[in-house]
Amino acid sequence: MTQDELKALVGRAALAYVVPGTVVGVGTGSTVNCFIDALATMKDRIAGAVSSSVQSTARLRGHGITVLDANEVDHIPVYIDGADEIDHRGFMIKGGGAALTREKIVADLADRFVCIADESKLVDVMGRYPLPVEVITMAAAQVARRFTTTYGGQATVRAGVTTDNGNLILDVRGLQITDPMAMETEVNQWPGVVTVGIFARHRARVCLLGTSQGVRTLDFD
Repeated sequence: MTQDELKALVGRAALAYVVPGTVVGVGTGSTVNCFIDALATMKDRIAGAVSSSVQSTARLRGHGITVLDANEVDHIPVYIDGADEIDHRGFMIKGGGAALTREKIVADLADRFVCIADESKLVDVMGRYPLPVEVITMAAAQVARRFTTTYGGQATVRAGVTTDNGNLILDVRGLQITDPMAMETEVNQWPGVVTVGIFARHRARVCLLGTSQGVRTLDFD
């Protein structure tokens, strides 16, 4: 199967985790786009969606799916999103689409995070994929230096990218994230950091992994 076919496969498989009659949390990215397209087939059986990005909101509305503001919702049963990397405990790196802050906000509303990804995203130790960090502009150089001194990572500003929140993205290379929870806690305290793209506190509880043999389900509960 091609990578696009694997994404479509897990996008459809994720429908099994949607709770009829409720609001669904929807992430961002090419795999999630496949889920949104599949979700359109049952749009009359859900109460709407909370979206993590302007891009996903536009796609949902294009299918006639009601999109609610996160401030209108106190909790949701499930949040479905992709990952740039996921390890065998359900910890993830996210932010390749620059929507990590809003993704974390929607994930925080959810009882359960269901990750949809192809098998190339499963790793033993995270860090091969550059770690995205959303920062306010005036702190970019300061945060980059701190990654070098604290973790030995090399951070660069992602060229031509401004987040939906009007901030910059740093991509940090050269990391081995052996303790995701500790790094997430530490980096989120640095002045100027809006969100680090480590999802440890908001880890996946289930991962639907697209493989050449079909969908492999990883359960981290």
